[in-house]
Amino acid sequence: MTDAELLDRYKLHGELSDLGELFTRYQSLVYGVCLKYLKDRDESKDAVMQLFEKLIQTLKNHEVDNFKSWLYVTTRNHCLMQIRARKGKFTQEFSPEIMENQLLLHPEDEPELEGNLTKLEKCIETLINEQKQCIQLFFLEEKCYKDIAYFTGFDLNQVKSFIQNGKRNLKICMERNE
Repeated sequence: MTDAELLDRYKLHGELSDLGELFTRYQSLVYGVCLKYLKDRDESKDAVMQLFEKLIQTLKNHEVDNFKSWLYVTTRNHCLMQIRARKGKFTQEFSPEIMENQLLLHPEDEPELEGNLTKLEKCIETLINEQKQCIQLFFLEEKCYKDIAYFTGFDLNQVKSFIQNGKRNLKICMERNE
C-alpha cells in the first residue's frame, strides 16, 4: 500500500496498525533527524516514541499530501522545540549521599502521600480525554500552553480551558474521595 492509502485507512478506521506500518517505513529517518538535532541517542529514541504518540492525534486533524516530507518537518520542529525548552536550563549532578529526601526524613508521611497519589491517578482517569491530555502535559510533563496546543492540535484558549476545568474537576474528585 502507498503512504497515502495507509494514511487514508488510518483516518477512516483509526487502526494503529495502519499508522504503525506507515511510521515504520520512516522510523530510521525520524531517528536520524532527532539524532542530528538532539545529539543524544537516548533522547532521540524518546523523541521517536513521542512523535509516534503525537501522530496518533495530529494526523486525525491535519490534511497531509506528502507524508514523508510532512513527517520530516514535524520531526525537525519537535526537536527544535525540545532544544528551546531546555535552553537556559542546566543540570548539575548531586551525590545521593548529600541529598536530603523528605520521605526518608519523615517516613510516617509516606503512606498518606502514597494514598493521595493513588487517589489523584484515579481522579485523572475520570476526566474527559481533552482535560486528561492537557493536565498530563501541563503538570506531569511540565509543558507550556503553547507546547500543549502544538502537541494536541487544540487552540490556546481550549488548552487553558481544559486545564482550568480539569483542575477544578480533580479538586472536586479528590474532596469527594477523602
